[in-house]
Amino acid sequence: MLKTITPIDNSIYVEREYSSSSIINDSLDKSKAIFKSWRSTPLETRKKILTKLVDVFLENNKEIEEELCKQMGRPISQCGGEMKGFEERARYMIGKSEEALKNVISKKNDEFDNFICKDPLGTIFVIAPWNYPYNTSVNSIIPSLLSGNTVILKHSSQTPLCAEQLYKAACESGLPDGVFQYLHLDHASTSKIIADQRIDHVLFTGSVSGGRQVKKAIGERFINAGLELGGKDPAYVRKDCNIQHAIENLADGSFYNSGQSCCGIERIYVDSEIYDNFVEGIKNFTEKYILDDPLKTSTNLGPVVKLSAANSIRAQINEAKTNGAKDIISKDNFKIEEDNNCYVSPSVLIDVDHSMKFMMEETFGPSVGIMKVSNEDEAAKFMNDSPYGLTACVWTTDKEFAYNFGKRINTGTFFMNRCDYLDPGLAWTGVKDTGTGVTLSVLGFDHLTRAKSYHLRTI
Repeated sequence: MLKTITPIDNSIYVEREYSSSSIINDSLDKSKAIFKSWRSTPLETRKKILTKLVDVFLENNKEIEEELCKQMGRPISQCGGEMKGFEERARYMIGKSEEALKNVISKKNDEFDNFICKDPLGTIFVIAPWNYPYNTSVNSIIPSLLSGNTVILKHSSQTPLCAEQLYKAACESGLPDGVFQYLHLDHASTSKIIADQRIDHVLFTGSVSGGRQVKKAIGERFINAGLELGGKDPAYVRKDCNIQHAIENLADGSFYNSGQSCCGIERIYVDSEIYDNFVEGIKNFTEKYILDDPLKTSTNLGPVVKLSAANSIRAQINEAKTNGAKDIISKDNFKIEEDNNCYVSPSVLIDVDHSMKFMMEETFGPSVGIMKVSNEDEAAKFMNDSPYGLTACVWTTDKEFAYNFGKRINTGTFFMNRCDYLDPGLAWTGVKDTGTGVTLSVLGFDHLTRAKSYHLRTI
């Protein structure tokens, strides 16, 4: 039995039966069978149906937002942002699908008609996380369906209602039965599906260890997997920056969604000339956060997803403090936090270094470490000193400097004066232990299709 424990009060919020072996088998067969007709459905028709899916989904936004809050603890005041992100990404990918999926012409004259078409892969298995349950899944589901693939979704056991809401919208949109399905699965069943010959591609968002399990389950099969894994994203605050803008946005990048974002800011390197002012500013800004029941509209910092996560965050912070780090945030305004609940007060740690797990391992909580640097070379060295490479950012008024500095940073996305945002027109990708593959942008479709070349000669 799947049981979702709400982090609001650690009570059971959702219970569902796990999908049985027969249901799983039927789902795989149905997906394979409908693929033949779905891939032949004109792109324009697929676009209309998926546009309707988005419209129907958004009509139910209030119910969805409340469910989201209760499932994973995000403040209700912030849940609307997920709906906006879902819509922005979905509509962009629908709008770009014709350009992304059109044939690539090699030669066309009286004698030759040579081109590359982009064929769908087949059945795509999407394994979605709880932290941004709609924003992450939409990156995979919509372009997969647009490309002519069928999709089976396995959502996190923390957010099972998200899969059900997407399926409901799919049914009401007129999407043919079997083109999009969901299953509630445990780890063992998930691995069996990945290994099944009826699965043609896997898209996984989650931990590094989870990514390794996906690759292990694929085994010797010749299929690919898109793996969006962990992050320990850094920022460099240069002395010429707009310091107030940097403070406010980096605090938001660190603490939004209780810091439970793979592209959240976890490390900040500040030029020594403005270090003291920056530290004082982010301290004052952070202490204004309201950590409380996420169903209250005044709350802007909710609980983390589960008690084990809360304890892991606290342990990592305490270890850093034992080794000399100092938390500059007063806990007077965050008295709701207790050892037996999921409410974790925000932490800003100084006197940190890269010998600490806190600066090297993903924390996934409302905390950030700040180090003083003397120049851009030192900043680049520290920023690259990480097993992860999802996003990185610089805060400066010099665009030319930002561009050249960005070329030195080993990352998938580089920001100037911004962080923690996905532009659907840019490729979402990472390096090192952050994973492989691309979602979003026109390039995101290339990983959901296979190239097929036609060499047609007239004689």
